[in-house]
Amino acid sequence: MNRIKASRTTFLRGWLLWTAGFLALPLAGFAGSAVIGRVDGPLAALAGGAIAGLIIGGGQTLTSSRRMQARKWIPATAVGMSVGLFLGAAAVNYRTTLADLALMGAINGLVLGSAQALALPRHAHGRWIWAAAMPALWALGWTVTALFMIQVGQQFIVFGASGAFVVTAITGLLLHAILPSRARERRVGQAPSAATA
Repeated sequence: MNRIKASRTTFLRGWLLWTAGFLALPLAGFAGSAVIGRVDGPLAALAGGAIAGLIIGGGQTLTSSRRMQARKWIPATAVGMSVGLFLGAAAVNYRTTLADLALMGAINGLVLGSAQALALPRHAHGRWIWAAAMPALWALGWTVTALFMIQVGQQFIVFGASGAFVVTAITGLLLHAILPSRARERRVGQAPSAATA
């Protein structure tokens, strides 16, 4: 019984820490927008996505309970965001209707999720589940932000805090499923892998 309780406590602590990292997304968007302005062209999308990706990747590394390796996760997130935003924004011709934002998010999420899946530690269970989930989750993030009537017409780099919270909370559950905490690994008899494996 104590083992189950400890497992739940470990999960809840890790999930809450990861979910608190949702703040990295709007901060990344603000930082990118401060440098490049609106996402209204290919260079703005590439540069803004890269800037935002560096910050998002850094934030996720810090809140991952030592499950992500910074030297892999941060560059993968920067490249995924940059290329994903470039392709997604171009696909919708930089428009910001709800349908356009959802499509842009799906494309961005597809590239970002694939890049991040490659950066997950080797012992991750079902890493491609992460890649498969990101298109839907990034489309959801933009949808939630648009429905909260945030001024999405300003061609932001990443969705706002409302969408970021929803997406981060869901990805926290997903992360727990595919990349157990080191404490959980030890309890089930696996050799503890280095946090940076």
